[in-house]
Amino acid sequence: MAEVVEFRVPVGRAQTLLVWGLEPQPGLEHSLFSAFSKFGPLYSVRARRNAAVAGPGYYAVIKFYSAGDASRAQRACNGQRLFQKSPLKVCVCTKEKGFQPQVLALKSNKCQELANHYLGFNGWSSRIITLQNVSGFDGENEELGKTLQKRSVKYLCAVEVSLPNHGVRTRGVALGEADIENGDDPLEFVTASRRVQKLAVGKALSSAFQKILLVVLENGKVAVEYSSSQEEPTDSLTEEELKGLVQVSELSSQQFDLEEEVLSDLSVDDELPSREMPSN
Repeated sequence: MAEVVEFRVPVGRAQTLLVWGLEPQPGLEHSLFSAFSKFGPLYSVRARRNAAVAGPGYYAVIKFYSAGDASRAQRACNGQRLFQKSPLKVCVCTKEKGFQPQVLALKSNKCQELANHYLGFNGWSSRIITLQNVSGFDGENEELGKTLQKRSVKYLCAVEVSLPNHGVRTRGVALGEADIENGDDPLEFVTASRRVQKLAVGKALSSAFQKILLVVLENGKVAVEYSSSQEEPTDSLTEEELKGLVQVSELSSQQFDLEEEVLSDLSVDDELPSREMPSN
Protein backbone atom coordinates (compact mmCIF):
# COMPACT_ATOMS: atom_id res chain seq x y z
CA MET A 1 0.00 0.00 0.00
CA ALA A 2 1.40 3.40 -1.02
CA GLU A 3 1.26 6.66 0.92
CA VAL A 4 1.51 10.18 -0.52
CA VAL A 5 3.76 12.58 1.38
CA GLU A 6 3.48 16.28 0.52
CA PHE A 7 5.81 19.17 1.23
CA ARG A 8 3.26 20.71 3.59
CA VAL A 9 2.85 21.04 7.33
CA PRO A 10 1.27 17.73 8.48
CA VAL A 11 -2.20 18.21 9.97
CA GLY A 12 -3.71 14.72 9.73
CA ARG A 13 -4.59 12.94 12.97
CA ALA A 14 -3.00 9.75 11.65
CA GLN A 15 0.34 11.60 11.47
CA THR A 16 0.18 12.88 15.06
CA LEU A 17 1.04 10.98 18.23
CA LEU A 18 0.15 11.88 21.80
CA VAL A 19 2.67 10.71 24.39
CA TRP A 20 1.99 10.95 28.12
CA GLY A 21 3.41 9.61 31.35
CA LEU A 22 6.63 11.54 30.73
CA GLU A 23 8.92 12.18 33.67
CA PRO A 24 10.55 15.62 34.13
CA GLN A 25 14.14 15.61 32.89
CA PRO A 26 16.60 17.92 31.12
CA GLY A 27 16.46 17.75 27.34
CA LEU A 28 13.09 15.99 27.27
CA GLU A 29 12.23 17.07 23.71
CA HIS A 30 15.67 15.98 22.50
CA SER A 31 15.15 12.53 24.07
CA LEU A 32 11.74 12.24 22.41
CA PHE A 33 13.15 13.29 19.05
CA SER A 34 15.98 10.73 19.27
CA ALA A 35 13.55 7.92 20.18
CA PHE A 36 10.81 8.62 17.64
CA SER A 37 12.87 9.87 14.66
CA LYS A 38 14.13 6.29 14.26
CA PHE A 39 10.78 5.50 12.64
CA GLY A 40 10.81 8.34 10.10
CA PRO A 41 11.35 12.09 9.67
CA LEU A 42 9.57 14.29 12.21
CA TYR A 43 8.02 17.67 11.60
CA SER A 44 7.88 18.70 15.26
CA VAL A 45 8.17 17.54 18.87
CA ARG A 46 6.45 19.60 21.58
CA ALA A 47 6.56 18.66 25.27
CA ARG A 48 4.27 20.41 27.79
CA ARG A 49 3.63 20.21 31.53
CA ASN A 50 0.43 18.39 32.50
CA ALA A 51 -2.56 20.40 33.60
CA ALA A 52 -2.98 20.64 37.37
CA VAL A 53 -5.94 18.23 37.38
CA ALA A 54 -3.87 15.60 35.56
CA GLY A 55 -1.14 15.44 38.19
CA PRO A 56 2.63 15.93 37.87
CA GLY A 57 4.54 15.06 34.75
CA TYR A 58 4.59 15.98 31.08
CA TYR A 59 2.92 15.04 27.83
CA ALA A 60 4.10 15.53 24.24
CA VAL A 61 2.66 15.92 20.76
CA ILE A 62 4.79 14.46 17.96
CA LYS A 63 4.05 15.12 14.30
CA PHE A 64 5.30 12.79 11.56
CA TYR A 65 5.12 13.53 7.84
CA SER A 66 4.01 9.94 7.20
CA ALA A 67 1.00 8.26 8.80
CA GLY A 68 2.72 4.91 8.27
CA ASP A 69 5.77 6.02 10.26
CA ALA A 70 3.53 7.34 13.04
CA SER A 71 1.64 4.04 13.22
CA ARG A 72 4.86 2.00 13.45
CA ALA A 73 6.19 4.30 16.16
CA GLN A 74 2.97 4.00 18.17
CA ARG A 75 3.01 0.21 18.10
CA ALA A 76 6.69 -0.02 18.97
CA CYS A 77 6.83 2.62 21.72
CA ASN A 78 3.54 2.26 23.56
CA GLY A 79 4.19 0.72 26.99
CA GLN A 80 7.96 0.98 26.62
CA ARG A 81 10.30 2.83 28.99
CA LEU A 82 12.60 4.08 26.24
CA PHE A 83 14.64 6.76 28.04
CA GLN A 84 12.94 6.81 31.49
CA LYS A 85 12.11 4.46 34.38
CA SER A 86 8.34 4.24 33.89
CA PRO A 87 6.64 3.09 30.65
CA LEU A 88 5.21 5.63 28.23
CA LYS A 89 1.70 5.69 26.86
CA VAL A 90 1.54 6.47 23.14
CA CYS A 91 -1.58 6.79 21.01
CA VAL A 92 -2.64 8.27 17.69
CA CYS A 93 -4.44 11.59 18.19
CA THR A 94 -8.19 11.71 17.66
CA LYS A 95 -9.71 14.24 15.28
CA GLU A 96 -11.21 17.41 16.71
CA LYS A 97 -14.80 17.85 15.57
CA GLY A 98 -15.59 20.93 13.54
CA PHE A 99 -11.95 21.95 13.30
CA GLN A 100 -10.48 22.47 9.84
CA PRO A 101 -6.78 23.30 10.20
CA GLN A 102 -5.18 25.51 7.59
CA VAL A 103 -2.76 23.64 5.35
CA LEU A 104 0.51 25.55 5.18
CA ALA A 105 3.54 25.14 2.97
CA LEU A 106 6.70 23.91 4.62
CA LYS A 107 9.56 26.30 5.21
CA SER A 108 12.40 25.85 2.75
CA ASN A 109 14.73 24.23 5.33
CA LYS A 110 12.04 21.65 6.20
CA CYS A 111 11.52 20.96 2.48
CA GLN A 112 15.21 20.26 2.09
CA GLU A 113 15.25 17.92 5.10
CA LEU A 114 12.29 15.97 3.72
CA ALA A 115 13.82 15.78 0.23
CA ASN A 116 17.13 14.58 1.65
CA HIS A 117 15.40 11.80 3.58
CA TYR A 118 13.27 10.41 0.76
CA LEU A 119 15.37 11.31 -2.30
CA GLY A 120 18.91 11.37 -0.92
CA PHE A 121 21.33 14.29 -0.79
CA ASN A 122 22.27 13.72 -4.44
CA GLY A 123 18.71 13.01 -5.59
CA TRP A 124 17.69 16.62 -6.13
CA SER A 125 19.12 20.03 -6.90
CA SER A 126 17.95 23.64 -7.01
CA ARG A 127 19.04 26.75 -8.83
CA ILE A 128 18.01 30.38 -8.93
CA ILE A 129 16.61 31.36 -12.33
CA THR A 130 16.26 35.04 -11.49
CA LEU A 131 16.45 37.30 -8.45
CA GLN A 132 15.24 40.82 -9.22
CA ASN A 133 15.10 44.01 -7.21
CA VAL A 134 11.55 45.36 -7.60
CA SER A 135 11.75 47.94 -4.82
CA GLY A 136 9.85 51.21 -4.91
CA PHE A 137 8.29 53.96 -2.86
CA ASP A 138 4.70 54.04 -1.68
CA GLY A 139 2.42 55.54 0.91
CA GLU A 140 0.27 58.69 0.82
CA ASN A 141 -1.38 60.72 3.56
CA GLU A 142 -4.19 62.76 1.98
CA GLU A 143 -5.27 64.36 5.26
CA LEU A 144 -1.97 66.19 5.56
CA GLY A 145 -2.04 67.00 1.89
CA LYS A 146 1.38 65.55 1.28
CA THR A 147 2.93 62.32 0.20
CA LEU A 148 4.81 60.35 2.82
CA GLN A 149 7.49 58.23 1.22
CA LYS A 150 8.69 55.15 3.07
CA ARG A 151 11.69 53.24 1.78
CA SER A 152 11.09 49.56 1.24
CA VAL A 153 13.08 46.81 -0.41
CA LYS A 154 11.46 44.06 -2.47
CA TYR A 155 12.93 41.15 -4.39
CA LEU A 156 11.20 38.80 -6.77
CA CYS A 157 12.76 35.35 -7.12
CA ALA A 158 12.20 32.36 -9.39
CA VAL A 159 13.75 28.99 -8.44
CA GLU A 160 13.86 25.65 -10.22
CA VAL A 161 13.98 22.31 -8.38
CA SER A 162 15.16 19.30 -10.37
CA LEU A 163 14.79 15.59 -9.56
CA PRO A 164 16.91 14.01 -12.35
CA ASN A 165 16.29 10.40 -11.31
CA HIS A 166 12.55 10.92 -11.69
CA GLY A 167 12.53 13.30 -14.67
CA VAL A 168 10.72 16.01 -12.72
CA ARG A 169 11.41 19.75 -12.73
CA THR A 170 9.32 22.35 -10.91
CA ARG A 171 9.45 26.11 -10.47
CA GLY A 172 8.53 28.44 -7.68
CA VAL A 173 8.09 32.23 -7.76
CA ALA A 174 7.88 34.36 -4.62
CA LEU A 175 8.25 37.89 -3.33
CA GLY A 176 10.27 39.01 -0.33
CA GLU A 177 9.93 42.49 1.11
CA ALA A 178 10.70 44.60 4.17
CA ASP A 179 10.43 48.26 5.19
CA ILE A 180 13.55 50.24 6.01
CA GLU A 181 13.18 52.65 8.91
CA ASN A 182 16.27 54.67 8.06
CA GLY A 183 16.62 54.71 4.30
CA ASP A 184 19.64 57.02 4.50
CA ASP A 185 21.71 54.42 6.36
CA PRO A 186 23.69 52.43 3.73
CA LEU A 187 24.46 49.57 6.14
CA GLU A 188 20.80 49.13 7.09
CA PHE A 189 19.83 49.13 3.41
CA VAL A 190 22.45 46.52 2.48
CA THR A 191 21.59 44.31 5.46
CA ALA A 192 17.86 44.52 4.72
CA SER A 193 18.49 43.75 1.05
CA ARG A 194 20.41 40.60 1.86
CA ARG A 195 17.73 39.40 4.30
CA VAL A 196 14.97 40.06 1.76
CA GLN A 197 16.90 38.22 -0.95
CA LYS A 198 17.20 35.16 1.30
CA LEU A 199 13.52 35.43 2.19
CA ALA A 200 12.50 35.56 -1.49
CA VAL A 201 14.75 32.62 -2.38
CA GLY A 202 13.47 30.55 0.54
CA LYS A 203 9.82 31.19 -0.31
CA ALA A 204 10.41 30.44 -4.00
CA LEU A 205 12.15 27.16 -3.10
CA SER A 206 9.24 26.21 -0.84
CA SER A 207 6.78 27.08 -3.62
CA ALA A 208 8.62 24.82 -6.07
CA PHE A 209 8.50 21.89 -3.65
CA GLN A 210 4.71 22.26 -3.23
CA LYS A 211 4.30 20.86 -6.75
CA ILE A 212 6.08 17.60 -5.87
CA LEU A 213 4.27 14.58 -4.44
CA LEU A 214 6.32 11.78 -2.87
CA VAL A 215 4.67 8.38 -3.28
CA VAL A 216 6.17 6.10 -0.62
CA LEU A 217 5.65 2.47 -1.57
CA GLU A 218 5.24 -0.40 0.88
CA ASN A 219 8.71 -1.73 0.10
CA GLY A 220 10.24 1.64 1.07
CA LYS A 221 10.94 2.83 -2.46
CA VAL A 222 9.83 6.31 -3.47
CA ALA A 223 8.12 7.43 -6.68
CA VAL A 224 7.58 11.08 -7.58
CA GLU A 225 4.56 12.73 -9.15
CA TYR A 226 4.05 16.29 -10.36
CA SER A 227 1.05 17.97 -8.76
CA SER A 228 -0.73 19.76 -11.60
CA SER A 229 -3.20 21.28 -9.13
CA GLN A 230 -0.41 23.54 -7.87
CA GLU A 231 0.48 24.92 -11.30
CA GLU A 232 0.89 28.69 -11.61
CA PRO A 233 0.74 31.00 -14.66
CA THR A 234 4.51 31.52 -14.42
CA ASP A 235 5.18 27.79 -14.97
CA SER A 236 4.50 28.17 -18.69
CA LEU A 237 7.00 31.02 -19.13
CA THR A 238 10.46 30.51 -20.59
CA GLU A 239 13.50 31.39 -18.51
CA GLU A 240 14.01 34.58 -20.50
CA GLU A 241 10.41 35.56 -19.87
CA LEU A 242 10.84 34.87 -16.16
CA LYS A 243 13.96 37.03 -16.05
CA GLY A 244 11.96 39.86 -17.60
CA LEU A 245 9.14 39.50 -15.13
CA VAL A 246 9.25 42.70 -13.06
CA GLN A 247 5.58 43.72 -12.78
CA VAL A 248 4.73 42.22 -9.41
CA SER A 249 1.16 43.50 -9.60
CA GLU A 250 0.47 41.11 -12.45
CA LEU A 251 1.14 38.10 -10.21
CA SER A 252 -1.56 36.49 -8.09
CA SER A 253 -1.14 37.30 -4.42
CA GLN A 254 -2.03 33.67 -3.64
CA GLN A 255 1.36 32.67 -5.03
CA PHE A 256 3.02 34.29 -2.04
CA ASP A 257 0.73 32.84 0.66
CA LEU A 258 3.41 30.64 2.19
CA GLU A 259 4.42 29.93 5.74
CA GLU A 260 6.59 32.77 7.06
CA GLU A 261 10.30 32.06 6.91
CA VAL A 262 12.23 32.57 10.13
CA LEU A 263 15.66 33.91 9.25
CA SER A 264 18.62 34.47 11.52
CA ASP A 265 20.73 37.60 11.27
CA LEU A 266 23.32 37.21 8.56
CA SER A 267 26.36 39.14 7.51
CA VAL A 268 26.39 40.79 4.11
CA ASP A 269 28.96 38.22 2.98
CA ASP A 270 26.64 35.22 3.46
CA GLU A 271 25.80 33.33 0.30
CA LEU A 272 22.26 32.90 -0.92
CA PRO A 273 20.75 29.46 -0.27
CA SER A 274 21.37 27.59 -3.51
CA ARG A 275 22.05 23.89 -3.89
CA GLU A 276 23.49 22.24 -6.96
CA MET A 277 24.15 18.63 -7.82
CA PRO A 278 27.83 17.73 -7.36
CA SER A 279 29.70 17.18 -10.58
CA ASN A 280 30.77 13.67 -11.42
